[in-house]
Amino acid sequence: MRARTATVAAAALAAVAVALALVFGGHESSNTAQAETARVPDQPAVEIISPRNGARQTAHAAVVKVAIDNFELAPRRFGGEPQLGEGHLRYSLNRVPDCVYPKKLLDAINSPLGKGRLVGQSFDYAKYAGPNGVLAERIGTAGGYSPGTRPEIYYHALPPGFYRLIVNLAQNNGATTQVHDVTNFQILQPPGHHAKECEDGKVPSAKAAARLE
Repeated sequence: MRARTATVAAAALAAVAVALALVFGGHESSNTAQAETARVPDQPAVEIISPRNGARQTAHAAVVKVAIDNFELAPRRFGGEPQLGEGHLRYSLNRVPDCVYPKKLLDAINSPLGKGRLVGQSFDYAKYAGPNGVLAERIGTAGGYSPGTRPEIYYHALPPGFYRLIVNLAQNNGATTQVHDVTNFQILQPPGHHAKECEDGKVPSAKAAARLE
């Protein structure tokens, strides 16, 4: 009986993960997204190693690590002229809204190209992204993305909720490329704490997405 209960619980969590990917964007978001992120031999590629897609954690910090193929990080030429096969990374971390209007949720789910995704608050500021956030503020990209010349970044002081992380390969001058990867993860509420109830007219993003999946 316990084994069956565990299996049902695991299946439910998997369903929520897929539903959240539909709403927030991620590896299971659409066939189009999968085609865009499919690796091509000898072409640049980036893959998020951690946090893994669908991860659930109690820590209020995220150590992001990525793997890069056929692309060289060039910190000494950061901000310089574009060069073939080199540049830096653009990290974008957003906390998905806890509560949304049903219509907006449906628009997000029915948006296969991601134009209707629920974006939410950015955490690409010095307060959360450390040195990378400081650099973002210096070059004017704070709230949009944190630039990185290393295949890792440390976010801290993150409140509970659902998060979407996008990592793009960028040229030396900051121009983004189409090469990217996406992951979704959740920071859990501390024991004994619960999320605030949604105001009238809104529904919880995660629960609603799970019901509509």
